[in-house]
Amino acid sequence: MANERLRAAISVKGETIQSLAQHVGVDPKSVERWITTDRTPHRGHRWKAASFLGADEVYLWPAVEKQAETASTSELITYYPHRGAVPAALWPSLFEKATNQVDILVYAGLFLFDGHPDLPELLAEKAKSGTLVRILLGDPDSEMVRQRGEEEGIGDGLAARARITRSYLEPVAGAPGLEIRLHDTILYNSIYRFDDDVLVNPHVLGAPAGQNPVLHFRYLPGARTFRHYMRSFDYAWERGTPAAS
Repeated sequence: MANERLRAAISVKGETIQSLAQHVGVDPKSVERWITTDRTPHRGHRWKAASFLGADEVYLWPAVEKQAETASTSELITYYPHRGAVPAALWPSLFEKATNQVDILVYAGLFLFDGHPDLPELLAEKAKSGTLVRILLGDPDSEMVRQRGEEEGIGDGLAARARITRSYLEPVAGAPGLEIRLHDTILYNSIYRFDDDVLVNPHVLGAPAGQNPVLHFRYLPGARTFRHYMRSFDYAWERGTPAAS
């Protein structure tokens, strides 16, 4: 049975079997077998091919969907019923161990900086050492922050918290490798990424973020949950505006 989806994706992209094979790093005969016998390539080859063709690997090779589902389930490390149940030592541990990337998406996230007063300096040091640090704070003057404050029953309190967090970060604003942006998106989840670990704090309508569950995921190749949340972060990041110092 031929893989007509792969054949069509190559054609629509204006590529050839030869150009795809060259990009992936395999013999053109291998790509021909992927098409004519519907053979499923190795994971690394699938990713390169799907990326090159601008297609989803599960669409091109539906047989990998079950594998991806199993891996995605395995990404969940643990579940906490509310943010206060997260072990206090976990936050500094994750910050300390991160060497490649730290991403924070919140409206305020004041608990982090109140509870860890040296965190801004630590983030600046991480950035100086080559860690990419991206922080997205809610724009305190935005309609979304005002609305969320009303929904949580604290009115202007949320905007005030966002301003306090920003003031904590001001001494390190502009540090090489550390970037702070403001956003006015509808925030469905607060996201805290530390290399291959991510803590996701879903927002429940009418409840402050601290009262809502926290999910701890760890990236696994072939899984989708970690990547799914990080695409959400990137979506907000691209729409954010640099925070004026």
